[in-house]
Amino acid sequence: MVAVLERGLSASKSFNIKRMFHSLSTRQQQPQTLVVENGDSHLVESKTPESQNSDCFTESPVESMPPMISPLTRPGKRPERQQADTELKDRFAKLLLGEDMSGGGKGVSSALALSNAITNLAASIFGEQTKLQPMPQDRQARWKKEIEWLLSVTDHIVEFVPSQQTSKDGVCTEIMVTRQRGDLLMNIPALRKLDAMLIDTLDNFRGHNEFYYVSRDSEEGKQASNARSNDKWWLPPVKVPPGGLSEPARKMLYFQKDSVTQVQKAAMAINAQVLSEMAIPESYIDSLPKNGRSSLGDSIYKSITEEWFDPAQFLSMLDLSTEHKVLDLKNRIEASVVIWKRKLHLKDNKSSWGSAVSLGKRELFEERAETILILLKQKFPGLPQSSLDISKIQFNKDVGQAVLESYSRILESLAYTVMSRIEDVLYTDSLAQKQALLAEADAGRTSETDSESAGSSHSGEETEKLDPHYSKTLLDFMGWSDNSSKGGDKPTKSPSLTPKKLSYLEKLENFNGFRSPKDRH
Repeated sequence: MVAVLERGLSASKSFNIKRMFHSLSTRQQQPQTLVVENGDSHLVESKTPESQNSDCFTESPVESMPPMISPLTRPGKRPERQQADTELKDRFAKLLLGEDMSGGGKGVSSALALSNAITNLAASIFGEQTKLQPMPQDRQARWKKEIEWLLSVTDHIVEFVPSQQTSKDGVCTEIMVTRQRGDLLMNIPALRKLDAMLIDTLDNFRGHNEFYYVSRDSEEGKQASNARSNDKWWLPPVKVPPGGLSEPARKMLYFQKDSVTQVQKAAMAINAQVLSEMAIPESYIDSLPKNGRSSLGDSIYKSITEEWFDPAQFLSMLDLSTEHKVLDLKNRIEASVVIWKRKLHLKDNKSSWGSAVSLGKRELFEERAETILILLKQKFPGLPQSSLDISKIQFNKDVGQAVLESYSRILESLAYTVMSRIEDVLYTDSLAQKQALLAEADAGRTSETDSESAGSSHSGEETEKLDPHYSKTLLDFMGWSDNSSKGGDKPTKSPSLTPKKLSYLEKLENFNGFRSPKDRH
């Protein structure tokens, strides 16, 4: 009895006192409410104190009370929801603190913190887009939810506009009301539309099985490697059927490519407009040289300031083989444009920014430089940001411009990524088509060899028709042929025809010297 009593008391210490009292009070009220009907007579039965004590001790609170389940360990989606809410709170806390967890006010501005948040979100969602396939549903839902959270800030960036209000008496009064700022009201819906178009483009590749991706380390992946895939070693090679894609699949790819190109151009235009409206930081201006010649260099400055100028020919003369050289040229030209624009707005000719060049010529040089920048951005869409762009984003204080710039930049980058994946498939398809044509030509060449052994006299014409790469030599055009192997009469050779000339012509043929200028370029 003592052992049972000690066990009951020790078990009751680890439970809620309120529940224990509730269970005890229930048991105390049980003899007063328990009524047993036996036939016609009503008998009230009550438990003895010994039975009550035995019931209290044998039925311990451990067995009577339901198990307490923590909300954090409860099965279902509640832990995931709580984790998502916690991450959301942490993210907005970092935005409010300006990414300074010490709370000392040494963080970045709200505009830069919001721009970094949008950029990091896009990197975590679209950074693994290495294939032409739909986005997973969880990543797509996360992107839509979190980008709406970050874009909701722009709903509270307003401006006052005049409006009219009519009272109950019919009196019309002019008042000022708030409306979302003009640039946000126009560009945010457009960017959301471009975002939806890119997601739909990826969804359109659901169910297409004519092309697929293989592992680079596999045997099939080594066979599918080509010059384009070797340059992008981090991407899986594309595999297409031996004869290439079907005509409907090829048309669909070209249609999607055109659509993505339009999305990229629209996002690029919005991004360029927002960056042009941002103020140039003083730190960037202080780092510039005093004139445009020092920024561009003598050779580039001379080409731009000549009387006759062709921007396409100017770019063709420069060495743009690497991304570093292209970015360096862009930084030089942007610096010169800033210098020339600053000189146009300065009225004091005696300042250190003064120059002997006339205003008209300076405006002309500025237009030429901006044309080169546009061509560079169109020719190299995946180019990193220049020094001027980085400086503007870093020192920008306008939250609305920061949201527009970062959102348009990530959409432009995503469009470029999708278009590159489409071009990889089209390039692999073109290689498969060429291999099929070469196989047909080899088959025709084999049949032609058999006909020659049978004594066919039209083998040369057959070869020329079957082989698209066949080109006549100078001997064919002059009607001379070497019949020594056939035992025929040797024609009279031209005195000017020497073995040295023949080897030179053969070299020209090997280097495709007889191709047209269009094919050469």
